[in-house]
Amino acid sequence: MSQARPPLPPFTAESARAKVQAAEDAWNTRDPRRVALAYTPDSVWRNRGEFLTGREEIEAFLTRKWERELDYALRKELWSWTDDRIAVRFRYEWRDATGQWWRSYGNELWEFDGDGLMRRREASINDLRIEAAERTIDGPRHP
Repeated sequence: MSQARPPLPPFTAESARAKVQAAEDAWNTRDPRRVALAYTPDSVWRNRGEFLTGREEIEAFLTRKWERELDYALRKELWSWTDDRIAVRFRYEWRDATGQWWRSYGNELWEFDGDGLMRRREASINDLRIEAAERTIDGPRHP
């Protein structure tokens, strides 16, 4: 049995926006375990060219990601939704171990189970090298 993660489907404009904001807040913690708990135990991901299945693979992926993507800060925006699916546009900024800053842009397609856990995530992402002075995101969004 899974732990329900409100808001639950079917989504409305308001609940879809709340789901997107909850995801942004969780990812900005950079806590792989916490983030992985928002997905079904058998969740399927496509992230760029990498394919993952299950929370353990998701947690390992996120651990590697945030070891490499330093000072990561993310913004997500609702693009569209249906009863159990949400499309998101996002951007995040991070620096690598050499100090080079990057802005990564992308789109995600999410599908949820009845408990509000994400059972499928597909992400397409592009990276842009930026100068520190070009940064537009300075840490997590504050309410």
